[in-house]
Amino acid sequence: MITTKTYFKPAFFSLMLSILISGNLMAQDNNAVVPQKNKWSFLVEPYMMFPSMNGSVGLGDLPDATIDAGSNDIFGNLKMGFMLNAEATTGKWTIGSDVLYMNLAQGVDPRNLINSGEITAKQIGWEVSGLYCVTPWLELGIGGLLNSINSGVDLNVNVIGGGTTTKSKSMTETWFDPMLIARVKSKPGEKFIYQFRGEIGGFGVGSDLAWQIQTYAGYQFSKLFQITGGYRIISLDYETGTGQNRFMYNVDTSGPVLRFGFNF
Repeated sequence: MITTKTYFKPAFFSLMLSILISGNLMAQDNNAVVPQKNKWSFLVEPYMMFPSMNGSVGLGDLPDATIDAGSNDIFGNLKMGFMLNAEATTGKWTIGSDVLYMNLAQGVDPRNLINSGEITAKQIGWEVSGLYCVTPWLELGIGGLLNSINSGVDLNVNVIGGGTTTKSKSMTETWFDPMLIARVKSKPGEKFIYQFRGEIGGFGVGSDLAWQIQTYAGYQFSKLFQITGGYRIISLDYETGTGQNRFMYNVDTSGPVLRFGFNF
C-alpha cells in the first residue's frame, strides 16, 4: 500500500524538476530570431483580415454601382477568407509570398437609377516579392500581384413612371500587376516589432493603378512565435472590355488585420 506521504515526495521532486527544465527551455527560447548572413530563416504568418469595400463596380451595360464601407458593419462583410504570408530571408535578401482569398458582400448606395442592391466579390490575390535590405530598418524591392476577381451585381433599378426592376450580372477577370515596394521595419532581434509597407504598381499593365499600404505592430514572444496587429488597404483600379463584356473594378478593400507568426 502506497501512502499519500510516500507518494507525495517523488511527485513533488518530479514536479520541481519539470518546472526547472521548462524554465530553462523557455529562457533559451526567449530570444528573438536574428537572421544571419547567408543563412536562410523563415517566417510563416496565417492571418485574419476584417475587410470592407469602398468604390464602384461596373459590369456589362448595367449602371455603375457605388459601394461605401461606412454604410455597413465592417465585420459583416466577410463571408469567407483565407490569408497566408510567408517569407524567406538571408538578412540581406527577402523573398516573400502573400496569398489572399476573400468572399465579400457589400450593400450598394442608392443613387440615380439604382434603388438598392448588393455587390459580391470573390477575390484571389497572390503576390510574390523580392526585397533588398538597404539599412537594418529599410527594404526596397519589386513584386508581382496576380488578381482574380469574380464580381457579381444584383440591382433594383428604378423604372420611369414608378416601380423597380431587378437586374443581375456576374463576371470574372484575371490580371497581373507589377509592383514597386518599400518596407520600414524593426531591426532584427527586437522584441517589440513593427513594419510599414507601401506598394504602388499596375502602370496600365493590368490595373491602371494598384497600391497597397500595410502597417503592423506587435511582440515576439519567443524564437518561434510572434503576434502582430494592424491595418491594410488594397486599392485596385481596373477596367477592360466594352458593351456586355465591360468589366470595371475600382475598389479599395480595407480593414484591421491580426497576424500569427511562426519563425524557423
